[in-house]
Amino acid sequence: MSSQPTIVLVHGFWGGAAHWSRVIVELARKGHALRAVELPLTSLADDVERTRKMVAQVDGPVLLVGHSYGGAVITEAGNHPHVAGLVYIAAFAPDAGESPGGITQQAVPQAAPDLAPDSDGYLWLSADKFHQDFCQDLSADEGLVMGVTQKAPLASTFGDTVATPAWKSKPSWYQISSQDRMIAPENQRRMSARLNARKVIELDASHASLASRPAEVAALIEEAAAALGSR
Repeated sequence: MSSQPTIVLVHGFWGGAAHWSRVIVELARKGHALRAVELPLTSLADDVERTRKMVAQVDGPVLLVGHSYGGAVITEAGNHPHVAGLVYIAAFAPDAGESPGGITQQAVPQAAPDLAPDSDGYLWLSADKFHQDFCQDLSADEGLVMGVTQKAPLASTFGDTVATPAWKSKPSWYQISSQDRMIAPENQRRMSARLNARKVIELDASHASLASRPAEVAALIEEAAAALGSR
């Protein structure tokens, strides 16, 4: 695997790096070098900087993979010279001047009424709605744990805009979740269409496709890594 890029996984809102656990197992079995970023979720700039620092620690090319809001992070962080390609998993892929919040308003997702800010400015997905909104194709127990352990972002992060989209200069891949209640599938289809992606797949999955369909998600990531490794 020496010619393959290191795969750096970037999580989204309402979860941490552990959301990638099943994909990590799938990719590790194939011998891939892996890292997973733990984002502060305090601003896009903070999250991009944390990701860039991890990318800079890798000796050799990097394949950045973002889930959900993590897609906005890799769109900006992907401009780092070590980054060879981008994979979006049910993710935001903003253009210049766009924010996750602005994209969300173009097609409001089903879960929008279940988001609520607290008195400190953090935005939560109601724990009793987490299973039905975020991961309805996982078990109720898994949804319960994910809801209780969710990592809320500062609500202001939704409005942070991308300056220079890396997908305009780096090859990309995209996975759409057709049963997504957090990012409307029509928004995912629109974003993936403008990427000029090497490959787009659509899974009959919730927003948490990285947990409910890890084999298919890992296969797309592995295909991207192989394409970059053969260059």
